[in-house]
Amino acid sequence: MIAPRIADAAESADQRYLAAKGIRPRLNKVFPDHFSFLFGELALYSFVVLLLTGTYLALFFDPSMAQLTYHGTYPNMNGIEMSRAFESTLRISFDVRGGLLVRQIHHWSANIFVAAIVVHLLRIFFTGAFRKPREANWLIGVLMLLIAIAEGFAGYSLPDDLLSGTGLRIMSGIMLSVPVIGTWLHWLVFGGQFPGEVVIPRLFALHVLLLPGVLLTLIAVHLAGVWYQEHTQFPGKRGMKRNVTGTRAVPAFGIKSTTLAVMVTAVLVALGGLAQINPVFHYGPYQPSQASINSQPDWYLQMVDGAMRLWPEWRIDLWGTYTVPAVFWPAVVMPLLLFGGMLGYPLLERRASRDSSSHQIAQRPRDVPVRTGLGVMAVTFTLVLIFAGLDDVIAFVFAIPIERLVWIARVGVLVLPPLAYLVAVRICRRLQRADSEVLAAGVSSGLIERRAEGYYVEVVQPLRPQTGEEDLVYPRYQGNPVPRLPGDLEVRSPGRR
Repeated sequence: MIAPRIADAAESADQRYLAAKGIRPRLNKVFPDHFSFLFGELALYSFVVLLLTGTYLALFFDPSMAQLTYHGTYPNMNGIEMSRAFESTLRISFDVRGGLLVRQIHHWSANIFVAAIVVHLLRIFFTGAFRKPREANWLIGVLMLLIAIAEGFAGYSLPDDLLSGTGLRIMSGIMLSVPVIGTWLHWLVFGGQFPGEVVIPRLFALHVLLLPGVLLTLIAVHLAGVWYQEHTQFPGKRGMKRNVTGTRAVPAFGIKSTTLAVMVTAVLVALGGLAQINPVFHYGPYQPSQASINSQPDWYLQMVDGAMRLWPEWRIDLWGTYTVPAVFWPAVVMPLLLFGGMLGYPLLERRASRDSSSHQIAQRPRDVPVRTGLGVMAVTFTLVLIFAGLDDVIAFVFAIPIERLVWIARVGVLVLPPLAYLVAVRICRRLQRADSEVLAAGVSSGLIERRAEGYYVEVVQPLRPQTGEEDLVYPRYQGNPVPRLPGDLEVRSPGRR
């Protein structure tokens, strides 16, 4: 009885709005099968979990810095003066049904959301999927990463515990280090001297209203761009510029995507229930006079913390009026250069390569050694700075003088990125030579055959003749099936003895 009613309702809607005409092509949309294209969906589904858990937490959180004396469920904090923000965090953790689980799921989702964006951007960068006509989507992706980091920092600072308060104090110093406008930025966020009375309410408004709205808008625009411009695809037997190969949206890809959403949610729930993260009840409320080792932010801000630890104490006095502290360079200039380079890279590569044509086929990293080397160099630079941000923990655990670790990281941040660039370029060019050998001689079959003259050679599988424009630009291996017995295939070259 239900199915005929649904069919009648769909028929009625189609008669009025001609929905089938627009929906049918969308249902036939094809998505690539390669696993790397799912990182964007991983980010999307972790963001959905973020929204759901964040909405639940917002019902019980009190973003107030008014002071009170705690008398609650957690006995270790009884009698301690704290803000209402920290007290409500304790109440969520110990009194609200499922509060601690939801809070930890929310925190894990934030980490995985940013990580998925980073990996997704790396896939796009290394495969050249940012080239024309998809430059706008690359810019949107970089802006989403920047806003996701800001959103994570705002949420991370809300509990007003000792760890988040230390992070806010560092942010206060970074803002004040900006010449000319630093005091105005500080007033905009803190409303006066640190810590003030308004920073938590303002961060709460940013965290639950402004930044999620901007992220939702960017995600919608990004998905619309991907939907109408189609995905790039790797070259293959059927992968060409004029077609799209993969799985249709309905039903195969829909089932795959739904399964991924369920798996992402299940993993996040498991992490929230089994892996402790940000136990603010161990840190206590923020006190400006207190600090401890292992005061690191979440991983996506770790490189900024590491850069500040490595930068020497160089300050500049301008005309006796303005002072540029040392922290300004690693905490402000370096992130601006990093994100500015990411935003402008498509334009720089297009001008350097003089390539203004449209691209629908993804490149293998080995096909563009310089770009691959630059990406590996940037990743190495980031990893060294993350290592530097953990120097106090490493020094404590392994009983190593922290000064030695600082100098090791300083040398590493200067030496390792260029070395990684050279190694990556060398590997790419070696793989290109291997591809050229395959194109010239054929694919190695792994079979050894004895010749009439008494010597042995490896049987080489010849390639089929290349036809079509795509084959000339992106040669693909279209050989016959690899023979199972010696003598099944004519030897094209003597190969290796």
